[in-house]
Amino acid sequence: MDCVFCKIVEKEIPSEIIYEDDNVIAFNDLDPQAPIHFLVIPKKHIESVAKLEESDLKYLDSIFLAIKKIASEKGLDEKGYRVVTNIGEGGGQSVPHLHFHVLGGRGFKWPPG
Repeated sequence: MDCVFCKIVEKEIPSEIIYEDDNVIAFNDLDPQAPIHFLVIPKKHIESVAKLEESDLKYLDSIFLAIKKIASEKGLDEKGYRVVTNIGEGGGQSVPHLHFHVLGGRGFKWPPG
């Protein structure tokens, strides 16, 4: 499989890893869209939320606990932050491996405009 995120998990591609446990890995985004922008991915290749199976739920638990821990360590608790995932090419997913963007360090207006 030629998945860039799987290669990060396998340490075949260098990345600025900020958190890792048995189920997930988190790293800073290479093209940050906010002062703090990191991704959290499952170590298992799961294409997207649409492809989740019941046996994959442990990865979601680990992902959201990692997000909470990292966000707190980075001081995002007080001002808030966004957690975003895209599903499928039509939904803006550019890497076909489940991943959650965490963005913080500035205010967000939703909807944009």
